[in-house]
Amino acid sequence: MKKKSEKQYQFPWQQPKSTLEDPNAEKLIKEIMKNPSYQLLEENISFINSNEARGIRLQLDYLRAEAKLREEHIDHTIVVFGSARIIEHDTALKHVKELEKDLEKSVQSETLLSQFRIAERMLEKSTYYNEAREFGKLVGLSGKGPNDSRVTLMTGGGPGIMEAANRGAFDVGAKSIGLNIELPHEQFPNPYITPDLCFQFHYFAIRKLHFLQRAKALVVFPGGFGTLDELTDILTLIQTHKTPPIPVVLVSGNYWNKVIDFNFLADEGVIAPGDLNIFMFAESAHEAWGKIREWYKDNEIHALL
Repeated sequence: MKKKSEKQYQFPWQQPKSTLEDPNAEKLIKEIMKNPSYQLLEENISFINSNEARGIRLQLDYLRAEAKLREEHIDHTIVVFGSARIIEHDTALKHVKELEKDLEKSVQSETLLSQFRIAERMLEKSTYYNEAREFGKLVGLSGKGPNDSRVTLMTGGGPGIMEAANRGAFDVGAKSIGLNIELPHEQFPNPYITPDLCFQFHYFAIRKLHFLQRAKALVVFPGGFGTLDELTDILTLIQTHKTPPIPVVLVSGNYWNKVIDFNFLADEGVIAPGDLNIFMFAESAHEAWGKIREWYKDNEIHALL
């Protein structure tokens, strides 16, 4: 045992150069140590956020979620897309009634009238919130219990249709995944995602990769630019054989045929007639789920469903 009077040996590098040897040593060392180049990587935020480190950031954006998904034994996902603006029926109805009262006071307001018409259409589309929630339940009940992650629901993590699908899985005690994205304005995840499986991405490209990497089916409810972006991505990947075919179900043929005239594209020759078979339509959660199961049966793939 060492005596208290004994001094513990120090390596030469454990103390700065003595000012007795060089009066400027302390000042010079401080200048070196406060320079960003001397910082540990995790402390050098300016470098981490630099253009030169973009490749590393892309890797980390991917790896963080990938490591957790593997840890949770997430093998297969069923992905749900749809508008973040489609809300629950009662909330949509309340908004319509509020605008009705405002219109009574300002009958000539074109802005209010336009808002009222849109609110009415959103009220009609609130039925898709219910269907997405029901679909989330169907996926959640497909396993052997709450801890069975063999087939797990995945959404973009936001409100609207995404919330409804996560909520359906939550209703039956099943896990579900949310892939959120950092945006210029503040964005909150919906409250029904499994906390361990809610990720926020910086790069859209990495988020898209995770959407498709484990996807065994894609169900697309009515939506806008974001929904169209994800839909056309997977249709193109399947069309060009960059990814194996999976069932792609568009909920509401009436809506989607107004948004995209698929037959017109085939008639014009910009897609092949066979490309129309890459996707199918359904009008309800149960029909969408049935078509996914039927697709796997027809393709003699029994390992998933």
